[in-house]
Amino acid sequence: MSAPNKEQRRACWAARDDLWKCLDGGQDDAEACRPFQQRFESSCPAQWVRYFVKRRDFLKYKEQLQAAGYEYAEGPAKT
Repeated sequence: MSAPNKEQRRACWAARDDLWKCLDGGQDDAEACRPFQQRFESSCPAQWVRYFVKRRDFLKYKEQLQAAGYEYAEGPAKT
C-alpha cells in the first residue's frame, strides 16, 4: 500500500471533519450521518479510519473529564 498523496490526504481530512461535524451536531438519527460516514471510509485508508475513530473517542472522553472533573482513586491504606 502506498502512502496517500497530498490531495488524497486533504480529501480524507475533509471527509473526517464533515463526519465529526455531523456527529457533533447532535443528530438523533444515525442515518443522518451515514453519507458522511461512507465518504469518510471511502476517502481514507482503513488504518487511518481506525485511528481517527479512536482519536475522536479519546477527545470526547477528555472533554468529559475536563467538564465534569474527576476524583482521585484512594491509594493503599497507610499504616
